[in-house]
Amino acid sequence: MSLCEFRKYRCHQPQKLLILTMLCIVATVVVNYASDSCTLKDIQHNTDTARDHTCRDQFYELLSLRPNKQGELNCSQIIHGDSEAIKKALEINALTKKSRFHLNEQMFLNITRDCNYFKEFRRYVTIPMSKEEDDFPIAYSMVIHEKIEMFERLLRSIYAPQNIYCIHVDGSSSALFKEAVKAITSCFENVFVASKLEQVVYASWSRVQADFNCMEDLLKSNVQWKYLLNTCGTDFPLKTNAEIVRALLTLNGRNSMESERPSSGKQQRWKYHHEVSDHISRTSTEKVPPPIDSPMFTGNAYFVVSTDFVKYLYGEPRLQKFIDWAKDTYSPDEHLWATLNRMPGVPGSSPHNNKYDQTDMTAMARMVKWSYSEGNITNGAAYPICTGTHRRAVCVYGVGDLSWLIKQHHLFANKFDPEVDNIAIHCMEDYLRYKTFYRKDL
Repeated sequence: MSLCEFRKYRCHQPQKLLILTMLCIVATVVVNYASDSCTLKDIQHNTDTARDHTCRDQFYELLSLRPNKQGELNCSQIIHGDSEAIKKALEINALTKKSRFHLNEQMFLNITRDCNYFKEFRRYVTIPMSKEEDDFPIAYSMVIHEKIEMFERLLRSIYAPQNIYCIHVDGSSSALFKEAVKAITSCFENVFVASKLEQVVYASWSRVQADFNCMEDLLKSNVQWKYLLNTCGTDFPLKTNAEIVRALLTLNGRNSMESERPSSGKQQRWKYHHEVSDHISRTSTEKVPPPIDSPMFTGNAYFVVSTDFVKYLYGEPRLQKFIDWAKDTYSPDEHLWATLNRMPGVPGSSPHNNKYDQTDMTAMARMVKWSYSEGNITNGAAYPICTGTHRRAVCVYGVGDLSWLIKQHHLFANKFDPEVDNIAIHCMEDYLRYKTFYRKDL
Protein backbone atom coordinates (compact mmCIF):
# COMPACT_ATOMS: atom_id res chain seq x y z
CA MET A 1 0.00 0.00 0.00
CA SER A 2 1.50 3.33 -1.03
CA LEU A 3 0.95 6.88 0.09
CA CYS A 4 -0.96 7.67 -3.07
CA GLU A 5 -3.77 5.42 -1.83
CA PHE A 6 -4.20 7.78 1.11
CA ARG A 7 -4.37 10.89 -1.04
CA LYS A 8 -8.07 10.69 -1.79
CA TYR A 9 -9.20 13.75 0.11
CA ARG A 10 -11.84 15.06 -2.21
CA CYS A 11 -15.14 16.83 -1.83
CA HIS A 12 -18.44 15.28 -2.86
CA GLN A 13 -21.03 18.02 -3.09
CA PRO A 14 -24.43 16.46 -3.77
CA GLN A 15 -27.11 19.04 -4.36
CA LYS A 16 -29.27 19.93 -1.41
CA LEU A 17 -26.67 18.72 1.10
CA LEU A 18 -25.32 22.03 2.28
CA ILE A 19 -23.72 20.56 5.36
CA LEU A 20 -21.62 18.23 3.24
CA THR A 21 -20.38 21.14 1.20
CA MET A 22 -19.38 23.01 4.35
CA LEU A 23 -17.62 19.98 5.76
CA CYS A 24 -15.80 19.39 2.49
CA ILE A 25 -14.36 22.89 2.52
CA VAL A 26 -13.02 22.26 6.02
CA ALA A 27 -11.69 18.81 5.10
CA THR A 28 -9.74 19.69 1.93
CA VAL A 29 -6.11 18.71 2.34
CA VAL A 30 -3.32 19.55 -0.07
CA VAL A 31 -0.02 17.72 0.20
CA ASN A 32 2.07 18.90 -2.74
CA TYR A 33 5.33 17.40 -1.58
CA ALA A 34 4.12 13.87 -0.81
CA SER A 35 6.14 11.14 -2.43
CA ASP A 36 4.22 8.11 -3.67
CA SER A 37 7.29 5.97 -3.15
CA CYS A 38 6.49 5.73 0.58
CA THR A 39 4.92 2.41 1.53
CA LEU A 40 3.19 0.85 4.50
CA LYS A 41 6.46 -0.74 5.62
CA ASP A 42 8.02 2.70 5.93
CA ILE A 43 5.70 3.64 8.77
CA GLN A 44 5.44 0.19 10.35
CA HIS A 45 9.19 -0.01 10.94
CA ASN A 46 10.31 2.08 13.85
CA THR A 47 13.64 3.03 12.30
CA ASP A 48 15.54 6.29 12.46
CA THR A 49 16.50 6.86 8.83
CA ALA A 50 15.87 10.17 7.06
CA ARG A 51 13.62 8.41 4.54
CA ASP A 52 11.44 6.84 7.24
CA HIS A 53 11.13 10.20 9.00
CA THR A 54 10.02 11.81 5.74
CA CYS A 55 7.48 9.10 5.00
CA ARG A 56 6.10 9.20 8.52
CA ASP A 57 5.75 12.98 8.26
CA GLN A 58 3.82 12.63 5.01
CA PHE A 59 1.41 10.02 6.35
CA TYR A 60 0.91 12.04 9.52
CA GLU A 61 0.14 15.16 7.48
CA LEU A 62 -2.77 13.31 5.90
CA LEU A 63 -4.11 11.77 9.12
CA SER A 64 -3.26 14.32 11.79
CA LEU A 65 -6.16 15.39 14.01
CA ARG A 66 -4.56 18.75 14.68
CA PRO A 67 -6.46 21.71 13.18
CA ASN A 68 -4.64 23.67 10.49
CA LYS A 69 -4.83 26.81 12.60
CA GLN A 70 -4.44 26.13 16.30
CA GLY A 71 -4.43 29.82 17.21
CA GLU A 72 -3.62 30.27 20.87
CA LEU A 73 -4.30 26.63 21.74
CA ASN A 74 -1.20 24.50 22.33
CA CYS A 75 -2.04 20.88 23.14
CA SER A 76 1.58 19.91 23.70
CA GLN A 77 1.91 22.49 26.46
CA ILE A 78 -1.48 21.52 27.92
CA ILE A 79 -0.59 17.82 27.94
CA HIS A 80 2.61 18.60 29.79
CA GLY A 81 0.85 20.72 32.41
CA ASP A 82 1.86 24.27 31.40
CA SER A 83 -0.28 26.50 33.62
CA GLU A 84 -0.53 29.39 31.15
CA ALA A 85 -1.60 27.07 28.30
CA ILE A 86 -4.22 25.45 30.56
CA LYS A 87 -5.50 28.86 31.65
CA LYS A 88 -5.82 29.94 28.01
CA ALA A 89 -7.63 26.69 27.13
CA LEU A 90 -10.13 27.25 29.95
CA GLU A 91 -10.79 30.77 28.62
CA ILE A 92 -11.33 29.42 25.09
CA ASN A 93 -13.65 26.73 26.45
CA ALA A 94 -15.75 29.32 28.25
CA LEU A 95 -15.97 31.53 25.16
CA THR A 96 -16.80 28.74 22.69
CA LYS A 97 -18.92 26.34 24.77
CA LYS A 98 -22.25 27.63 23.45
CA SER A 99 -21.13 28.33 19.90
CA ARG A 100 -19.03 25.21 19.24
CA PHE A 101 -19.94 23.27 16.11
CA HIS A 102 -21.26 19.77 16.96
CA LEU A 103 -21.68 16.89 14.56
CA ASN A 104 -25.20 15.60 15.14
CA GLU A 105 -27.03 12.45 14.01
CA GLN A 106 -28.27 13.92 10.73
CA MET A 107 -24.79 15.08 9.80
CA PHE A 108 -23.40 11.58 10.33
CA LEU A 109 -26.25 10.16 8.26
CA ASN A 110 -25.23 12.55 5.47
CA ILE A 111 -21.48 12.02 5.49
CA THR A 112 -21.72 8.22 5.79
CA ARG A 113 -23.60 8.00 2.48
CA ASP A 114 -20.13 7.66 0.97
CA CYS A 115 -18.11 5.51 3.38
CA ASN A 116 -14.77 6.23 1.73
CA TYR A 117 -15.41 9.94 2.08
CA PHE A 118 -16.51 9.51 5.69
CA LYS A 119 -13.34 7.64 6.69
CA GLU A 120 -11.17 10.13 4.84
CA PHE A 121 -12.92 13.21 6.18
CA ARG A 122 -12.84 11.88 9.75
CA ARG A 123 -9.25 10.71 9.24
CA TYR A 124 -9.48 7.10 10.38
CA VAL A 125 -6.27 5.09 10.45
CA THR A 126 -7.23 2.16 8.22
CA ILE A 127 -3.93 0.25 8.16
CA PRO A 128 -2.18 -1.72 10.93
CA MET A 129 0.53 0.55 12.26
CA SER A 130 2.90 -2.31 13.13
CA LYS A 131 3.21 -6.06 12.69
CA GLU A 132 3.01 -6.44 16.47
CA GLU A 133 -0.44 -4.80 16.44
CA ASP A 134 -1.58 -6.71 13.37
CA ASP A 135 -0.73 -9.98 15.12
CA PHE A 136 -2.62 -9.03 18.30
CA PRO A 137 -6.24 -8.11 17.48
CA ILE A 138 -8.34 -6.73 20.34
CA ALA A 139 -12.12 -6.99 20.80
CA TYR A 140 -14.22 -4.15 22.19
CA SER A 141 -17.69 -4.11 23.69
CA MET A 142 -19.00 -0.54 23.53
CA VAL A 143 -22.20 0.24 25.47
CA ILE A 144 -23.68 3.60 24.45
CA HIS A 145 -26.97 5.46 24.57
CA GLU A 146 -26.53 9.09 23.52
CA LYS A 147 -24.13 11.80 22.21
CA ILE A 148 -23.33 10.51 18.74
CA GLU A 149 -20.28 12.75 18.26
CA MET A 150 -18.66 11.47 21.45
CA PHE A 151 -19.27 7.88 20.39
CA GLU A 152 -17.73 8.47 16.98
CA ARG A 153 -14.69 10.21 18.43
CA LEU A 154 -14.19 7.33 20.86
CA LEU A 155 -14.48 4.81 18.01
CA ARG A 156 -12.00 6.77 15.89
CA SER A 157 -9.53 6.98 18.77
CA ILE A 158 -9.42 3.20 19.29
CA TYR A 159 -10.07 2.06 15.72
CA ALA A 160 -7.61 -0.29 14.03
CA PRO A 161 -8.50 -2.53 11.06
CA GLN A 162 -7.29 -5.73 12.74
CA ASN A 163 -9.49 -5.21 15.82
CA ILE A 164 -13.23 -5.90 16.14
CA TYR A 165 -15.88 -3.69 17.74
CA CYS A 166 -19.36 -4.62 19.00
CA ILE A 167 -21.61 -1.62 19.66
CA HIS A 168 -24.51 -2.08 22.05
CA VAL A 169 -27.03 0.73 21.63
CA ASP A 170 -29.50 1.16 24.50
CA GLY A 171 -32.97 0.07 23.48
CA SER A 172 -34.35 3.33 24.89
CA SER A 173 -32.13 5.50 22.66
CA SER A 174 -33.85 7.65 20.04
CA ALA A 175 -34.56 6.18 16.62
CA LEU A 176 -32.35 8.84 15.00
CA PHE A 177 -29.43 7.98 17.29
CA LYS A 178 -29.78 4.27 16.47
CA GLU A 179 -29.94 5.06 12.77
CA ALA A 180 -26.80 7.20 12.94
CA VAL A 181 -24.87 4.53 14.85
CA LYS A 182 -25.91 1.94 12.29
CA ALA A 183 -24.78 4.25 9.48
CA ILE A 184 -21.35 4.72 11.06
CA THR A 185 -20.84 1.01 11.75
CA SER A 186 -21.92 0.08 8.21
CA CYS A 187 -18.79 1.83 6.90
CA PHE A 188 -16.50 -0.75 8.56
CA GLU A 189 -16.27 -4.50 8.13
CA ASN A 190 -15.02 -4.93 11.69
CA VAL A 191 -17.56 -2.71 13.50
CA PHE A 192 -21.14 -3.88 14.09
CA VAL A 193 -24.22 -3.29 16.24
CA ALA A 194 -24.99 -6.08 18.72
CA SER A 195 -27.55 -8.58 17.47
CA LYS A 196 -29.57 -8.24 20.70
CA LEU A 197 -30.18 -4.88 22.37
CA GLU A 198 -31.21 -4.29 25.98
CA GLN A 199 -33.11 -1.41 27.49
CA VAL A 200 -30.55 -0.60 30.15
CA VAL A 201 -31.82 0.32 33.60
CA TYR A 202 -29.27 1.90 35.93
CA ALA A 203 -27.74 -0.56 38.46
CA SER A 204 -29.69 -3.53 37.06
CA TRP A 205 -28.72 -6.74 35.29
CA SER A 206 -29.44 -5.17 31.89
CA ARG A 207 -26.05 -3.37 32.00
CA VAL A 208 -24.28 -6.71 32.40
CA GLN A 209 -26.47 -8.35 29.74
CA ALA A 210 -25.42 -5.70 27.24
CA ASP A 211 -21.80 -6.85 27.58
CA PHE A 212 -22.88 -10.51 27.46
CA ASN A 213 -24.75 -9.85 24.20
CA CYS A 214 -21.58 -8.43 22.68
CA MET A 215 -19.51 -11.31 24.04
CA GLU A 216 -21.72 -13.81 22.24
CA ASP A 217 -21.46 -11.92 18.97
CA LEU A 218 -17.70 -11.46 19.28
CA LEU A 219 -17.14 -15.17 19.90
CA LYS A 220 -18.92 -15.88 16.62
CA SER A 221 -16.70 -13.53 14.62
CA ASN A 222 -13.86 -14.66 12.39
CA VAL A 223 -11.38 -12.34 14.10
CA GLN A 224 -9.07 -14.27 16.43
CA TRP A 225 -9.00 -11.58 19.10
CA LYS A 226 -6.76 -11.99 22.14
CA TYR A 227 -8.45 -9.79 24.76
CA LEU A 228 -11.81 -8.11 25.30
CA LEU A 229 -12.09 -4.58 26.69
CA ASN A 230 -15.44 -3.01 27.50
CA THR A 231 -16.15 0.70 27.19
CA CYS A 232 -19.02 3.14 27.53
CA GLY A 233 -19.83 6.39 25.72
CA THR A 234 -17.98 8.65 28.17
CA ASP A 235 -14.68 6.76 28.04
CA PHE A 236 -11.56 7.82 26.21
CA PRO A 237 -8.23 5.99 25.80
CA LEU A 238 -5.05 7.09 27.52
CA LYS A 239 -2.90 4.83 25.35
CA THR A 240 -2.40 4.21 21.64
CA ASN A 241 -3.36 0.85 20.17
CA ALA A 242 0.33 -0.14 20.15
CA GLU A 243 0.66 0.72 23.85
CA ILE A 244 -2.52 -1.20 24.66
CA VAL A 245 -1.17 -4.25 22.82
CA ARG A 246 2.11 -4.09 24.72
CA ALA A 247 0.25 -3.75 28.05
CA LEU A 248 -1.94 -6.76 27.25
CA LEU A 249 1.12 -8.82 26.27
CA THR A 250 2.57 -8.23 29.74
CA LEU A 251 -0.55 -9.81 31.26
CA ASN A 252 0.40 -13.11 29.59
CA GLY A 253 -3.18 -14.42 29.61
CA ARG A 254 -4.20 -12.97 32.97
CA ASN A 255 -7.18 -10.65 33.38
CA SER A 256 -7.07 -7.19 34.93
CA MET A 257 -9.90 -5.54 36.85
CA GLU A 258 -10.73 -4.11 40.26
CA SER A 259 -11.43 -6.92 42.74
CA GLU A 260 -11.55 -6.35 46.51
CA ARG A 261 -13.20 -7.76 49.62
CA PRO A 262 -16.69 -6.26 50.00
CA SER A 263 -17.68 -3.85 52.74
CA SER A 264 -20.70 -4.75 54.87
CA GLY A 265 -22.70 -2.11 53.01
CA LYS A 266 -21.95 -3.59 49.60
CA GLN A 267 -22.86 -7.06 50.82
CA GLN A 268 -26.43 -5.80 51.09
CA ARG A 269 -26.51 -5.55 47.29
CA TRP A 270 -26.80 -9.32 46.93
CA LYS A 271 -28.46 -10.19 50.23
CA TYR A 272 -31.94 -9.22 48.97
CA HIS A 273 -33.98 -9.89 45.85
CA HIS A 274 -34.42 -6.80 43.63
CA GLU A 275 -37.22 -5.96 41.21
CA VAL A 276 -36.72 -3.98 38.00
CA SER A 277 -39.18 -1.74 36.14
CA ASP A 278 -38.00 1.64 34.90
CA HIS A 279 -35.73 1.59 37.96
CA ILE A 280 -34.39 -1.03 40.37
CA SER A 281 -35.78 -1.46 43.88
CA ARG A 282 -34.94 -3.75 46.79
CA THR A 283 -37.56 -6.09 48.23
CA SER A 284 -37.68 -7.60 51.73
CA THR A 285 -37.07 -11.09 50.33
CA GLU A 286 -33.67 -12.44 51.28
CA LYS A 287 -31.74 -14.36 48.65
CA VAL A 288 -30.03 -17.69 49.18
CA PRO A 289 -26.23 -17.45 49.50
CA PRO A 290 -24.24 -17.37 46.28
CA PRO A 291 -23.80 -20.87 44.76
CA ILE A 292 -20.00 -20.78 44.81
CA ASP A 293 -17.32 -22.13 47.13
CA SER A 294 -15.04 -19.08 46.82
CA PRO A 295 -15.70 -15.61 48.35
CA MET A 296 -17.58 -12.70 46.83
CA PHE A 297 -15.60 -9.67 45.66
CA THR A 298 -16.53 -6.17 44.54
CA GLY A 299 -15.12 -4.06 41.75
CA ASN A 300 -16.58 -2.03 38.90
CA ALA A 301 -18.12 -2.49 35.46
CA TYR A 302 -14.82 -2.27 33.55
CA PHE A 303 -12.65 -5.26 32.69
CA VAL A 304 -9.75 -6.49 30.62
CA VAL A 305 -10.31 -10.22 30.00
CA SER A 306 -8.77 -12.89 27.81
CA THR A 307 -10.53 -14.80 25.06
CA ASP A 308 -10.31 -17.96 27.17
CA PHE A 309 -12.09 -16.19 30.05
CA VAL A 310 -15.00 -15.23 27.81
CA LYS A 311 -15.28 -18.73 26.30
CA TYR A 312 -15.23 -20.27 29.77
CA LEU A 313 -18.29 -18.24 30.82
CA TYR A 314 -20.41 -20.16 28.33
CA GLY A 315 -19.04 -23.64 28.92
CA GLU A 316 -18.86 -24.05 32.68
CA PRO A 317 -22.12 -24.97 34.57
CA ARG A 318 -20.90 -23.64 37.96
CA LEU A 319 -20.35 -20.23 36.42
CA GLN A 320 -23.76 -20.26 34.77
CA LYS A 321 -25.40 -20.99 38.14
CA PHE A 322 -23.59 -18.05 39.70
CA ILE A 323 -24.46 -15.76 36.78
CA ASP A 324 -28.16 -16.70 37.03
CA TRP A 325 -28.08 -16.14 40.80
CA ALA A 326 -26.66 -12.61 40.33
CA LYS A 327 -29.39 -11.41 37.97
CA ASP A 328 -31.65 -9.97 40.69
CA THR A 329 -28.89 -8.26 42.69
CA TYR A 330 -28.19 -4.53 42.85
CA SER A 331 -25.51 -3.26 40.44
CA PRO A 332 -24.29 -6.76 39.55
CA ASP A 333 -21.62 -5.34 37.23
CA GLU A 334 -19.81 -4.22 40.38
CA HIS A 335 -19.51 -7.71 41.88
CA LEU A 336 -20.07 -10.28 39.11
CA TRP A 337 -16.85 -9.71 37.14
CA ALA A 338 -14.77 -9.14 40.27
CA THR A 339 -15.96 -12.43 41.78
CA LEU A 340 -15.58 -14.45 38.59
CA ASN A 341 -12.00 -13.23 38.30
CA ARG A 342 -11.12 -14.66 41.74
CA MET A 343 -12.74 -18.08 41.27
CA PRO A 344 -10.35 -21.07 41.05
CA GLY A 345 -9.99 -22.55 37.59
CA VAL A 346 -11.32 -19.54 35.68
CA PRO A 347 -8.87 -18.65 32.87
CA GLY A 348 -6.79 -15.58 33.66
CA SER A 349 -8.14 -15.32 37.21
CA SER A 350 -6.22 -14.58 40.40
CA PRO A 351 -6.32 -16.58 43.66
CA HIS A 352 -8.87 -15.36 46.19
CA ASN A 353 -6.19 -14.81 48.82
CA ASN A 354 -6.31 -11.15 49.82
CA LYS A 355 -2.72 -10.66 48.64
CA TYR A 356 -4.17 -10.65 45.12
CA ASP A 357 -6.75 -7.91 45.76
CA GLN A 358 -6.67 -5.15 43.15
CA THR A 359 -8.03 -1.65 43.57
CA ASP A 360 -9.24 0.40 40.62
CA MET A 361 -5.90 2.23 40.83
CA THR A 362 -3.77 -0.91 40.52
CA ALA A 363 -5.89 -2.58 37.81
CA MET A 364 -5.26 -1.35 34.26
CA ALA A 365 -8.83 -1.19 32.96
CA ARG A 366 -10.02 2.29 33.90
CA MET A 367 -8.93 5.50 35.60
CA VAL A 368 -11.86 7.08 37.47
CA LYS A 369 -11.50 10.07 39.78
CA TRP A 370 -14.01 9.98 42.63
CA SER A 371 -14.75 13.32 44.29
CA TYR A 372 -14.36 11.91 47.80
CA SER A 373 -10.76 10.79 47.11
CA GLU A 374 -9.52 13.99 45.46
CA GLY A 375 -7.20 16.47 47.09
CA ASN A 376 -3.54 17.14 47.71
CA ILE A 377 -1.58 13.98 46.84
CA THR A 378 1.29 14.98 49.13
CA ASN A 379 -1.22 14.94 52.00
CA GLY A 380 -2.45 11.45 51.11
CA ALA A 381 -5.21 12.04 48.53
CA ALA A 382 -5.62 9.37 45.85
CA TYR A 383 -5.52 11.89 43.02
CA PRO A 384 -5.49 15.67 42.41
CA ILE A 385 -8.65 17.74 42.35
CA CYS A 386 -10.78 17.48 39.19
CA THR A 387 -10.43 20.53 36.92
CA GLY A 388 -13.66 19.78 35.02
CA THR A 389 -16.86 19.03 36.89
CA HIS A 390 -18.45 16.11 38.73
CA ARG A 391 -21.27 13.79 37.72
CA ARG A 392 -22.50 11.26 40.28
CA ALA A 393 -19.29 11.95 42.25
CA VAL A 394 -17.13 11.08 39.19
CA CYS A 395 -14.82 13.65 37.62
CA VAL A 396 -15.69 14.74 34.08
CA TYR A 397 -12.18 15.67 33.04
CA GLY A 398 -10.95 19.12 32.11
CA VAL A 399 -7.74 20.23 30.41
CA GLY A 400 -6.00 20.56 33.77
CA ASP A 401 -6.39 16.81 34.38
CA LEU A 402 -4.56 15.65 31.26
CA SER A 403 -0.92 15.94 32.36
CA TRP A 404 -1.68 13.75 35.39
CA LEU A 405 -3.87 11.32 33.43
CA ILE A 406 -1.32 10.43 30.76
CA LYS A 407 1.16 9.39 33.46
CA GLN A 408 -1.20 6.68 34.72
CA HIS A 409 -0.88 3.05 33.63
CA HIS A 410 -4.61 2.67 32.91
CA LEU A 411 -5.72 1.99 29.34
CA PHE A 412 -8.83 4.23 29.50
CA ALA A 413 -10.25 7.02 31.61
CA ASN A 414 -13.81 7.91 32.51
CA LYS A 415 -15.50 10.45 32.11
CA PHE A 416 -15.03 12.79 29.16
CA ASP A 417 -17.74 15.04 27.71
CA PRO A 418 -17.31 17.61 24.91
CA GLU A 419 -20.05 19.75 26.44
CA VAL A 420 -17.97 20.05 29.63
CA ASP A 421 -14.50 20.40 28.08
CA ASN A 422 -14.09 19.78 24.38
CA ILE A 423 -10.46 20.93 24.39
CA ALA A 424 -9.59 18.14 26.83
CA ILE A 425 -10.87 15.58 24.30
CA HIS A 426 -9.33 17.41 21.35
CA CYS A 427 -5.91 17.46 23.01
CA MET A 428 -6.14 13.76 23.89
CA GLU A 429 -6.96 13.07 20.23
CA ASP A 430 -3.99 15.15 19.09
CA TYR A 431 -1.69 13.50 21.64
CA LEU A 432 -2.72 9.93 20.74
CA ARG A 433 -2.60 10.45 16.98
CA TYR A 434 0.86 12.02 17.15
CA LYS A 435 2.10 9.20 19.39
CA THR A 436 0.57 6.61 17.05
CA PHE A 437 2.76 7.84 14.19
CA TYR A 438 5.90 8.97 15.97
CA ARG A 439 5.89 6.62 18.99
CA LYS A 440 6.83 9.49 21.29
CA ASP A 441 5.00 12.15 23.28
CA LEU A 442 3.49 15.22 21.62
